[in-house]
Amino acid sequence: MQIIIVGTGYVGLVTGTCFADVGINVTCVDINKEKIENLKNGINPIYEPGLDKIIEHTVAKGHLHFSTDLASCLNDADVVFIAVGTPPDEDGSADLKHVISVASEVGRHMNKYMLVVTKSTVPVGTAKKVREAIQNELDKRRSNLEFDVASNPEFLKEGAAIEDFMKPDRIVIGVESAKAEDIMNRLYKPFLMNGHPVIFMDIPSAEMTKYAANSMLATKISFMNDIANLCEITGANINMVRKGIGSDSRIGTKFIYPGIGYGGSCFPKDVKALIQTAAENGYNMRVLKAVDGVNNDQKLVLFNKVKKYFNGDLQGKLVAIWGLSFKPQTDDMRDAPSLVIIKKLLEAGCRVIAYDPVAMHETRRRIGDSIEYANDPYDALKNADCLLIATEWTEFRLPDLAQMKKLMKNPAVFDGRNIYNLEEMKAKGFDYFCIGIKS
Repeated sequence: MQIIIVGTGYVGLVTGTCFADVGINVTCVDINKEKIENLKNGINPIYEPGLDKIIEHTVAKGHLHFSTDLASCLNDADVVFIAVGTPPDEDGSADLKHVISVASEVGRHMNKYMLVVTKSTVPVGTAKKVREAIQNELDKRRSNLEFDVASNPEFLKEGAAIEDFMKPDRIVIGVESAKAEDIMNRLYKPFLMNGHPVIFMDIPSAEMTKYAANSMLATKISFMNDIANLCEITGANINMVRKGIGSDSRIGTKFIYPGIGYGGSCFPKDVKALIQTAAENGYNMRVLKAVDGVNNDQKLVLFNKVKKYFNGDLQGKLVAIWGLSFKPQTDDMRDAPSLVIIKKLLEAGCRVIAYDPVAMHETRRRIGDSIEYANDPYDALKNADCLLIATEWTEFRLPDLAQMKKLMKNPAVFDGRNIYNLEEMKAKGFDYFCIGIKS
């Protein structure tokens, strides 16, 4: 089987590479010529543990190819996956212009039956628009070629995407014909050896499943952050509360850790898109609006703690930050809480110096040299008035506390990820503030 993946962003490149790794002939297509040339030369545009090696291996085996010309690839392809970006419009809805553009190009150049699969995260009704775009181009050609459209939403976690694709919890596929179902079954057969389920359903349900899943996880995060804020006020300990409710099998232990809000390419965008989809259909998503509001407020929690600690006077303070990416094991800075914190600190007159194992290059691309960048975690602490923990990278978990205190001008730590112990930090002479525990 030969497939095309259109879009070499996070989802497209991981999807194409993993399919190629099981022997499927894959061509990844992108209009960005520089990105494609880099990929041909072994330069991976994204950071994802394990991806570099699989790209190198599958290219060497002749299973993975790269191109900027979709039309020339269609002759031999059986399936086209659309994995282009769907950035949010001003109203929060998903911008589908790139998805529809790809569909139209497929319709202009296909010369046999084709299965077109939306892999991008798209709102309910997108597959219908994709079908219409393809059919419009076929009508212009006066062609009666047959095709099918399917929906196959991704459920990849950045930092663990290879494992998620190779050993999925489930594979959700929306189809409208037995032929499309058979093709998708054959395509995913190599990933089902361990009994992971393929769940076939109608296309609108598949499109909704992706948004519903991410919105549920976002809801758990915002709920816990709301409870954490109440814990601080009442004197309860959020870590104890988390253990208490996490032991309930109906709730579970995942996504109930308090912090400084969710970020990344999925949760913020998908929550807003689902709210907008509901509005377009005359329904008010009251819970998700609250989830979004809590998350926006939570990104300010650390800044507000710092401001209170210094009695509102932050002018000239040197603030160190450990961690910039929205979560560990990625360089993704999209909607990262650290960017909100940095903006507020700079507006208040602070100097900011930051360290992140992989995301400093991407941070510099976004905000330039408005902050300073350290060579290592301890380099960031020299003469710092305080330290903020924004991302829970493993290398931050067991620091040399004596060295930290020696380097800092003022030993104040504001832990946005609760990776340290309050009693231990105080015993070592630190002013320590975290989330959901009264200091």
